Parts: sequence; C-alpha cells; structure tokens
Amino acid sequence: MPEQVNHFQGQSFHKLRRACLRRGALFQDPLFPATPQSLFYRRKPPPGLTWKRPREICKDPRLFVDGISTRDLHQGSLGNCWMVAAISCLASEPSLWKKVIPDHVDQEWNPKRPNLYAGIFHFRFWRLGRWTDVVVDDRLPVSSDGVLLFCRSATPREFWSALLEKAYAKLNGCYEALEGGNTTEALIDFTGGVSEPLSLDREALSQHSDQRRAFFQTLAKAHERKALITCSIRPAEGETVESVLDCGLVRGHAYGITAVRKMRLAEMGWMSRLFMVRMRNPWGTTDWTGAWSQGSQEWHQMSRAEREKMGLIVRDVGEFWIDFEDFCQYFTDVVVCRMVESSLLWPSSHWKEVRCYGEWASAPNSPPSTIYPSNNTLSLGKTNAKPRETKQRGNRKEARLGEPKGGKGGKREQVKAVKKKKKEEDGAEVGGWEAQMDKRSRCGGCINHRDTFLHNPQFMFEVRGKEEEMLICLQQEDRRIQRKDGGGENLPIGFEVLKVEVNRGSRVQCVVEQAASSVYMDSRSVTLRGALTPGRYVVLPTTFLPGATGRFLLRLFSHSHIPLRKLKEDLLSPSVFHCFLPQPTLVTTVYLRRASGLRPPKQKAPDVYAIVRCENDTIRTHVFKAEGNPEFNLRAIFYRRYPSTHISIELWSRGWLWDSMLGEARLQTAESERSRSHVIDLRGGQSRPGSRGCVYVETSSSVCLTDL
Repeated sequence: MPEQVNHFQGQSFHKLRRACLRRGALFQDPLFPATPQSLFYRRKPPPGLTWKRPREICKDPRLFVDGISTRDLHQGSLGNCWMVAAISCLASEPSLWKKVIPDHVDQEWNPKRPNLYAGIFHFRFWRLGRWTDVVVDDRLPVSSDGVLLFCRSATPREFWSALLEKAYAKLNGCYEALEGGNTTEALIDFTGGVSEPLSLDREALSQHSDQRRAFFQTLAKAHERKALITCSIRPAEGETVESVLDCGLVRGHAYGITAVRKMRLAEMGWMSRLFMVRMRNPWGTTDWTGAWSQGSQEWHQMSRAEREKMGLIVRDVGEFWIDFEDFCQYFTDVVVCRMVESSLLWPSSHWKEVRCYGEWASAPNSPPSTIYPSNNTLSLGKTNAKPRETKQRGNRKEARLGEPKGGKGGKREQVKAVKKKKKEEDGAEVGGWEAQMDKRSRCGGCINHRDTFLHNPQFMFEVRGKEEEMLICLQQEDRRIQRKDGGGENLPIGFEVLKVEVNRGSRVQCVVEQAASSVYMDSRSVTLRGALTPGRYVVLPTTFLPGATGRFLLRLFSHSHIPLRKLKEDLLSPSVFHCFLPQPTLVTTVYLRRASGLRPPKQKAPDVYAIVRCENDTIRTHVFKAEGNPEFNLRAIFYRRYPSTHISIELWSRGWLWDSMLGEARLQTAESERSRSHVIDLRGGQSRPGSRGCVYVETSSSVCLTDL
C-alpha cells in the first residue's frame, strides 16, 4: 500500500504543471518567489545577484547527466555542509534518492518535445512520519560571474542538486535557514530512517584494538545493510569551527562515509590486515594528507589492478581513503541512519515498527505562563537529566555537529540565566512552573521536575516471553521554518522508560522503577537502543523544561510485534459489570520480589510459578525452571472494593499431569502505607510446619486512587 503524501502549502505538482502547459507559460512559484526574501532573512544578497532558469545558464540543461552520483554535489557559498553531506550519502543509493526525486524520468528535460517543459519540479521530504511533496519553479540564484550561488554539480548543465536544495530551502523558509545544522536531521528528512548518533571514545579506541575492531564491524555491518553514515570532528573548547588540522581534516565539518573495507595486504612476505574507510568531503576537495592519502607512499605497495580487485578505488571528486586507526584518532562523532524498509536494512521477520503521535500541550483554557525551571530534582539511581547542545549556527560551510553553543554550557547556561532572572524579578527563587501547572497539562519537563514530570504524555507497551532488543526514537516537529520570525530553535527533548505493574492500564502516578533513560538534546531526533526484560513499560517523551509545547512522533522498533498505545486516563473506566459493584476505595501495589526454601531436601528443585489473587483479579508469573529460590520481581496494582479482604500469594509446582500448590501467603494491608516490606512463611499445600519456604513482598496502599 503506497504511503500517503502531503502537499506542502497545498500545492499539487501535477495540477500546477497541467495548468502551465494549458497556458503555455513557465511556472512562477508565488509561495517562493524569486526575491531576496526567499534567499536571506538577516543579510542582503550579494551585488549582481540574479535569478535565472537553467536554459538561461546553459544551452542544453538536464536534471541528470550520466545518472546521479556524489560528484554532482558542490556546496557553494551556503553554510549547509550538513545537508550536502547527507545528500552525497543519498546519491549512492538509488532506492533512496528515487523517493526524494519522484517521477525523475518524467521530470527530465525532453529536447525532442520542448513544449512539455513547464519550468516546475517537485521533491519529497520525510517530516514527522509523513512524506511531504514540495513544488518549486526552476529559477535559481546566480552570482555576478554567472555561476550558481549555492549547491551545484561538477557538470555545468546538470541541475538536480541545485533544484533539490531549492525545494529544501522552501520547506525550511529560505536559503539562509539552511545555515548551520545537524546531519542527523537531513538524513531523516531524506530517508525517513532512524538516525543514531555514535560518540567515539578516541582514547579507548586508540588503546584497545578489540574495541576498535568491534566498532569497525558495527560500521561495516551498517554500511552493508545500506545505512547512511556521516562523521565529524567536534571542536574542543577554544577551537574554532572549520579550522584545519595538520593532517588536512576540518573541525566541525560533516564528511560522508561511502565505503568500509577489510582486506589482507601482503607486505615483506607477511600478510597484514587492513581496515579502511572511504570518505567524501562535500566541498569536493581531498584535504587528507596522512597515510593512504592521494599520492602517498602506501599506494605504491599495490598495483592498480590490485586496488580495483580489493575495492580500493576513488569514484568521485572529494573522496579519499583513510586507515581506520587514523579515523578513530581524529573523528569524534558518527551518525548512522538506518532504513526501516524490509528491502534495505531490516527484513520483515527481524524488525517491526509501531508509532504514535503526541503533543506537549498546556491545559485547555489555561492562561500562558512564564516557564521557570524548578530546583527540585529526583534521583533514581541514575544521573539526573542534563541537556546536550547539538545545534550548529554560524558562517559559511558550517556544521558544528555535537558542539556546545559558545563552547560551554549550552542549555545549562540558559537554565542558569532563567533562574537568575526569576530571582531578580521576584527577589527569591520560589514557586516556578510546578506550582502553577494544571494536572491536565501534558508538558511537565524532564524527570528532574518531580512535581510535574508525570504530567507528560505516556505510552505503554509490553515485552512478552523473553528479553527483547528494542530501538526507541523520539522526533519533534521541525522549527527551522520559524527562523525568519526569530524562532526556529529545537526544544531540548528526551524520554524516560519506566517499568510498571504487569496489569497497569492507566497513567502512571508515581515513579517506581526507571528502566532506561535517553540523553536530552536540542535535536530533532533522540534515539535509544537497548534490551528490555519481559514486563510492561511506559515511555514518557518530555522536553527538558516544563511548559514547553510542541508536537512529536514516538517510534518503537522490535523483533516481534509489540503494540504501543497512549495512556489517557488516570483511572480505568469501569466495565458494565463493575458498574453494579461498589466503587474502589483503596489502591494497593504488590511487589513480589522472590521466594526461598522451595527445594525439598535431597530432591530436585521444582518448576515454580506464582499466582497473586486480589478480589476478582488474578496475576500469574511465568514458570521458573528447577528453581528453589525464584526471583519473581513481579509488580501488580489492584483497585480494591473490599479493603478488609486479604491478598493471597500462591506458589505452584508445575507437573506432568497436574500442578500442585507448594503453599500460600496472605497479606493484610493498612489503608495508607508506603513501601512496607513483608517476609511471610508459606502455609498449606505441600508446605509443612517448620519448613523454611517463604516469600518476600513489598506493598503500598492509598485511599487516593490516583496516588499509585
């Protein structure tokens, strides 16, 4: 089933093209006109700049000349190497660029039928889970010397890269809005994939060859499965973006990885392993001067035929090879964009995707409030959330991937500044957003803000059977188009994964167990990969500060199909049958930790499972094979209509023909208690007086049904 495509600003390519052909006129885009406003929002256009159509630039223009390749890209005078590096990766995979450039054959110039040319093109970009079709006319900005001002091809009559850049500029508001960015964003926009930023520990990789080999295998496997890979050198404090290292590499500049090779090289009668990476500079220049650089002595060790046999070839302008050990010595950040189509990276039997849309929103009809960070923090055995700055802003050809703004602090400095301002205005730092927030709000900030954190949107999923490897990706809506109006900054975002009761069906009211936590970054996308044990989980996508609003997309990838649903209610609505019963007056959580002493003397330990019963609710664990001291780690929540009745915990031994009960423990809870521990001897069943079988349980209860 084809994916639904949205028309950007309501413009339909086919309708507009037909209208132009009927009139016999070339298309002029009224929504992105050939004016300075489409170019810049802060500075003036350079002197002598004009807008020209391709036929005014050369005699025989083409969308493509001899196909599409990375040599078709030269960055021009705009600081958008982050975008150009992503496009260069895109150009190497036909199944990807054909999505971004739809109907590429029909859009091509036809010299035999010039009357079919209407001066209109369209391109598609993936935005918040949907492909967006962007229409542009063919008027391009040209400098006073007659050369395209921005992205251009090495072949003067080829225009696909310039027109694609124009469509992306329109999507983002203007050309200047593309100044400074993150390759992760562009890779997602061009593919709809999932980008994982990888931070390199250069010291560990240089000292430990096993870690270096493992990281090489990660990149090789990703490249083999058609993932797109880019990398950069993050400037350290005091270093400037685009400063050049002695080896010729450029700090803060995005490079594309176009090949990963492992081979054996005969040297002085010995066979040595060679780990190599082929890279491309979007500027179209090969600046690397180290080992295996152009003309270096390493290339004299093998003939041209041997190079071609091993795949050590350079295809395009700007490409060069580098030894992987040198790569690990210089580069600090790698971005791997993995495709989700089964035909590319993940076979349908291996990874499956589910997604949910959400919004960080204020309470209905609530007045706007100033956002102040709280100094309340919540520690759950992990480091509290801290934002990381990933935005890049600056001059020509700039891409500060992962560099803190201003060299230090980033959002931390912003947080301090807001707190200071609050102190100056009110005389003391009091209240903050937490004191003002309506419980209906869904913008509670990160887990540091304990009073409002659980007000965020909540999404639940369940891992069944065995441990599951999962990839969770949070993407926020793009704000770059707001740069013209003084906005456009990404929100610092992240998410928490909480392990909850196995029978929970409503929103979480208190944090009990933190299963995983992402970093917080002002990036369009935040990703976390890891393994989760069986159980029920709730994901809370959050902004770093309370009160920030915006839309987001939550994507979850797993080996088996795992449903993901939004939790809307603080309490589950009663069924028709329950409407005739008394309303619950007490909520109790039971944490069955473990049991001990279940193995009879001189006998094999039984196959054990537990059943927790409370009124009409029954929760059962899986079977623990041959285990005399099983670790159940089971959490359950019960909304009780008859608080005076006990909660029973039964332990059973699984048999060939029938199961037998090993014993029972009964719990009696008070109306209001917090985390009370119990050690209860088993009674009844096969347990005998004086036996040591017992269970270890923790309980909490509250008369307020939304406390737990």
